[in-house]
Amino acid sequence: MKTYSIVTIGDREIKVNGNLIKIGRIHGDTYKFLDDPEPLLNAIRKDRKGIDLFTFMQRLPASAPKFNYPMELDNVAALRITTFDDWFTKQIDGKTRNMVRRAEKKGIVIREVPFGDELVRGIQEIYNESPVRQGKPFWHYNKPFERLYKEEGTHLDTSVFIGAYLEEKLIGFIKLVFDETWSQAGTLNILSMMAHRDKAPTNALIAQAVKSCADRNASYLVYANFSYGVKEHDSLSAFKSNNGFEKIDLPRYYVPMSPLGRIAYRLGLHHGYRGFIPASAESRLREWRNSWYNRKLQTKEQHS
Repeated sequence: MKTYSIVTIGDREIKVNGNLIKIGRIHGDTYKFLDDPEPLLNAIRKDRKGIDLFTFMQRLPASAPKFNYPMELDNVAALRITTFDDWFTKQIDGKTRNMVRRAEKKGIVIREVPFGDELVRGIQEIYNESPVRQGKPFWHYNKPFERLYKEEGTHLDTSVFIGAYLEEKLIGFIKLVFDETWSQAGTLNILSMMAHRDKAPTNALIAQAVKSCADRNASYLVYANFSYGVKEHDSLSAFKSNNGFEKIDLPRYYVPMSPLGRIAYRLGLHHGYRGFIPASAESRLREWRNSWYNRKLQTKEQHS
């Protein structure tokens, strides 16, 4: 299970992860940005809240480094948006267009929805469909409603929720969070029920996300990272590519806030154990992990 804490420094909420090395970042790191980072960095230096290393990413479309801090290249899966028609006719291929059409033919209705109890209960049902997703325990599974309501209710002033409905039942959703300028949006959550995968609800949700961004004159839709660590290509990156997303490298800055943070950055410890595992070995470990959790789930179902 993912664990973190949220601390407030100045007028910013900071998310702090890590056990030995505490890494801080803006709560909403990939859709909240620092055009002038020094005031916040000074505030952290005065009241560290246990933060050893602070990281932040540069806003699209600026790909050249703007700040003189230690940095590495990170990446995002970004879709350049002009109009919905341009995306539908020029940025995706015929197979992806047919997937969007399939959802409509199968009775999927896509619409923006207000945040509230009804939406969160629908999200809870989607989360509780399976305790395992992508071969590992699903950390949203079986969460209490009150906790889920609080977690889904972040950044409401800049969020748009989109639901996929089949006969008025929520079977998929996206939460878009826009940056402070409303020039780009990030997918904070996107998930559909596995039981309805044949109806292509996720493709339809992406299509509406493009419409929602175009309607608000946002120039970019960001779907998290395009690649993660040594894992360059998988089914998710292929899905993103098929829907018009491209890999864009952006500067990610790492500013040491303590001697431990300085040492950790120099040794590459801020990447965790994954930074030391070759791609081939990670792939084998991932296959073993998926097989282990699948057997564990089957055993649990047989004894339930």
